[in-house]
Amino acid sequence: MARTLEPLAKKIFKGILVAELVGVFGAYFLFSKMHTSQDFRQTMSKKYPFILEVYYKSTEKSGMYGIRELDQKTWLNSKIRSSHHVQPPI
Repeated sequence: MARTLEPLAKKIFKGILVAELVGVFGAYFLFSKMHTSQDFRQTMSKKYPFILEVYYKSTEKSGMYGIRELDQKTWLNSKIRSSHHVQPPI
């Protein structure tokens, strides 16, 4: 009976290994994209704020401070600028 389960166990193991590799590369791609694009971080703040929070905490733990504050300052300034450029009704 053990011999018949061996191929199934190998397939399951390979499937788990592939899923883990996809997860690791996906996490790396997401981190890389957030680390290089403030616009992407702003999109993440609107759609998935908990993921952005993980990004901020991981960068702060690694010793890179100020990204969160810079983002908030930039986004606040762009919000203020866009509210001043509203055209009056005709």
